[in-house]
Order: sequence, then structure tokens, then C-alpha cells
Amino acid sequence: MYRIKESMSTAHLFALTMAIIITLSMVLTFIIIYLLMNFDYSPITGALTSSMYTALLVIIVGVIISTYVSKKMLRPILKINDAAKKVAMGDFSVRLEGKSIAKEIKQIEENFNIMVKELSNIETLRNDFVSNVSHEFKTPLSVIEGYATLLQDDTLSREEEDKYIQYILENTERLTKLTHNILSLSRLENQGIVLQKEWFSLDEQIRRVLLCYESIWEEKNLSIELNMENIMYYGNKPLLAQVWSNIIDNAIKFSIQNGILSIDCRLKGKNIIISVKDNGVGMEEEVKKLSFDKFYQGELSHNVKGNGLGLPLVKRIVTLCGGTVSLESEKGIGTTVIVTFDADL
Repeated sequence: MYRIKESMSTAHLFALTMAIIITLSMVLTFIIIYLLMNFDYSPITGALTSSMYTALLVIIVGVIISTYVSKKMLRPILKINDAAKKVAMGDFSVRLEGKSIAKEIKQIEENFNIMVKELSNIETLRNDFVSNVSHEFKTPLSVIEGYATLLQDDTLSREEEDKYIQYILENTERLTKLTHNILSLSRLENQGIVLQKEWFSLDEQIRRVLLCYESIWEEKNLSIELNMENIMYYGNKPLLAQVWSNIIDNAIKFSIQNGILSIDCRLKGKNIIISVKDNGVGMEEEVKKLSFDKFYQGELSHNVKGNGLGLPLVKRIVTLCGGTVSLESEKGIGTTVIVTFDADL
């Protein structure tokens, strides 16, 4: 038995198999006829009887060879069938060896392994998503339920009632924002292109977004440093406004009291570069690597309002707009978010 190193098409393999079966059958027939010609036969066992025996023997041998070869050929397909059944039962650890000599079967095995790997990743993401969403919804709902129960106490003072109502409103707002972010991210993840583009002043848009947070950065007594060039950009204005809103909101939240918030918008070569820098708590390397993962929040993030969807939204929008986003951060020193667009787009 020789070994076929190169992959063959299924049609070629089938033709080769049939040729081998026919050749073996013919060789066997000639051998039997040759042997019979060397023996004496009585009239009862004449030429006709010998031919019948020969034909019968050839048929039996042919069936045996065909059965064996068919099993060998069908074995990879049966393995794929068994593996598909396991995947249907929820087992995504199944992998095929991909050692078939038939080209099409080998490709099916390779594509099957890729499919199962992707399904496994999707299942992991789905489980993580459900777990994270459940956790993010559970916390504010528990707070709302707790303070709503406390409000049923007739002995509460007016100040206590106002405080509990304020807590309920804050957590209701948190749920609303979480729901909006989940829906926005889901919609953007299923969106391949950005429509409704227009020319607008990028630096002016960033200034307007910053002004929306004036009361918050004034409460922290932040010093605002702007280095903005006049840049016109062709893109989706509402989506990019959401980018600056999320980045600036994060920068203010994680800034220290009396800190500095720096925003640069400049044209460098063929690139538009926007950077938002704070001198706040900063991030460790591990936190920085996971910052763009959905629902991920660093160890200090639970001290401030957030749901771990801000930066994933930023990354998805920037990617859709043909840009890139990156982080530079150091623990205890601060964080810089850098967004880069192609000026020629």
C-alpha cells in the first residue's frame, strides 16, 4: 500500500478507488482462469460450470474489496456526523483531525474546526454577557428596592425621604443609561458601515461636548487645558459626539480633585489626532489591556458610576469610522485616550 501525500479531490479519489477495484477483480479473474486451465474437468464440471464459479468468486471478492474501501472512504464522513451530533448537544470541545486524503473532506474538517471554535467563543461571550448584564442590573435594582422599602416608614424625616428618593433616582438613571448603552453597542456591532455623513468642525464639537460636563468638572475644580486646531471632518456627527462624551466623562470621573484635564485636537501629517489626558488614578497594565472589553471595570471603577460599556462603545464607533483608539496609562499618574482618524477619509 503506497501513501498519497498530496490531497486529492473526492471525485479523483472515487475514480481511483473504482479503478483499483476493477483492476484487482480482473487480475483475480485471470489468475483463476489460468489455474482452471491447468486442471482436468469431467463433463459435469465443464467450461460453463467453471465460468460460473469464476464469476461468483470474482463477485464475492469484488464485494469484499468494495465494502472495505467504502468503509475507509466513509469513515471521515461518519466522524464528521458524530462530531456534529456532539456540537448539537452543546459540546464545543470537539475537534476533527483533518487527515483525510480527499481534498474536499479535509476542507470540511478544517472548516468544521473553525466553526466549532467560533461557536465556542460566541457561547463564552454570551454566558459572560448574560452574567455581566444580570450583575449590572441586579445592583441598582436592589438599591431601588431597598430604599423604596425604607420610604414606607412613616417615621422618616423629610430630609431622609429626600435622600432616599435621590438614591432611587440615581439608580434609575443608571439603569436607563445601561440599557441605552447595551442597545447602542448591540446595534453598532451589527452595523458594517456608517451612513449620514456630513462635514462639521471637529474641534468645535469637542468643545460643545466638554461644556455639557461643565458642572461636573467645576465640582472637582479641574483645570482645563485645550490645544485645538481648526479641523473640518467628514463623518457621522452624532456618533462622534458620543465618542467624545464617553471619553471626557471617563476622564472627569477618574480625575483627582483639583486635577488637570488636557484635550488636544491636531492635524499631524495625514492623520487627525485627538487626545484626552487626565492626571487621575491611572491604570495597571492588566486593567489597560482589558479596558475595551464589554462590562470590564477596573478595581477602582466601582467607586464611581459606570457600567463598563463606555470604552467598548468608543472603540466600536471609531472602528466603524475607519479610525483607531488606544490608551496610555500609568498607575497613580493618569490616563490618555488617543483617537486617530485618516484626514483623507
